Amino acid sequence: VQLQASGGGLVQAGGSLRLSCVLSGSSVSTLGMNWWRQAPGKQRELVALISSGGVTNYPDSMKGRFTISRDNVKNTLALQMHSLKPEDTAIYYCQTYYQGTAFWGQGTQVTVSS
Repeated sequence: VQLQASGGGLVQAGGSLRLSCVLSGSSVSTLGMNWWRQAPGKQRELVALISSGGVTNYPDSMKGRFTISRDNVKNTLALQMHSLKPEDTAIYYCQTYYQGTAFWGQGTQVTVSS
């Protein structure tokens, strides 16, 4: 299993970005998948998750601003982010478990300027 994240960049506060993660070696429709982020000097935190059944969940601080989705045909995971804040600046990672092992994408940098 491999994960390849993309879509990060520099955006002004209040702007939007869409992150994408391509999965190879398995199918997004059969796996629970997650987006995490890690800001400098901080612990990695969960941003959004989607279960194998398609149920989504978010921490309260992301609800209403972030949307996780998957495309079963393209075998990709996405994270749509709106109303971005400077505190959203971090490296964003896609992640899944496959046969009991955690797999991580390489991360994509999101920088939100004030």
